[in-house]
Amino acid sequence: MLIQDVFFAYKDDLQQVEKCINDNVISKIKLIPEVAHHLIDSGGKRFRPLLLLICARLCGYHGESRFPMATIMEFIHTATLFHDDVIDQASIRRGKTSANQIYGNAISILVGDFLCFKSYTLMTGIGNLDILKLISEMGDIMSEGEVFQLTKCSDINLTEEEYFSIIEKKTAVLISASCVAGAILGSAPLEKMDALARFGKNAGMAFQITDDILDYMARGKEFGKSIGKDLEEGKITLPLIFAIKQSTEEEKDKIKEIVTRKKGSQKAAREIFRLIKKYNGIDYSLQRAEKFIRDAQIQLNVFSECIEKSQLNTVAGYILSRNR
Repeated sequence: MLIQDVFFAYKDDLQQVEKCINDNVISKIKLIPEVAHHLIDSGGKRFRPLLLLICARLCGYHGESRFPMATIMEFIHTATLFHDDVIDQASIRRGKTSANQIYGNAISILVGDFLCFKSYTLMTGIGNLDILKLISEMGDIMSEGEVFQLTKCSDINLTEEEYFSIIEKKTAVLISASCVAGAILGSAPLEKMDALARFGKNAGMAFQITDDILDYMARGKEFGKSIGKDLEEGKITLPLIFAIKQSTEEEKDKIKEIVTRKKGSQKAAREIFRLIKKYNGIDYSLQRAEKFIRDAQIQLNVFSECIEKSQLNTVAGYILSRNR
């Protein structure tokens, strides 16, 4: 099964999610939907809504609440992107000019806030206290991740353990919650709910690691990220963490100079990439991502063989295959 097959299987459901998204970005303040759609319509794959829809179906839920719930996950994800781009002073998002560059930082932050609060409005309509608790706790953790990452910006002494803590809080927790929310809608037993939480967490860890790898490998037009974007923002990610660990003192000083300067020149990016390649940072990072995917897929053993289980395994495999 290919990832395209999975998206095709949920084509009708995803169209309902798109309708729900469009219906809930409406505002009397015309600038709000304009800014929101700038990012929402910019080519995101609806990865988190897809996971929610699969997990809901896996747990026997086919009700209407899966559409606003999937919308909530996409709104929160989009809000974090608005906020991240302001914090990082980003100029590109998904291959086009970022909202903060067009509309300014204040508008970007406030539209991100609008999407977050709209998510809670949608949750009150669903009326499930377990979901409200899940999303509230997720928001706390994601905020902690953002602050922790800021405190570690340009720190070449960032450890692998600290890096994993950051990506768990910033990325994996939202993907995990997308899976759990589907299970909650399906009133799944605790064993299956916990299994999907672990599946989502491990898949989310691999998702962010591969994202970080692609920052050094993909061309901007292919992936929507400029080469060395993380480097320009002073973010130390796994390929570089591993390379730093192996580097000589002279190489460490060079890396520190480049990262602290936060200037994403092609020359600087090439120098960092040379060191990552020299010490096999990308190969090591891929191995760690593969381990997370294996751990994710093991969690699905609690479920009987079915099409939805196969679809989740396909999604997990897709995470590793992106832009290889």
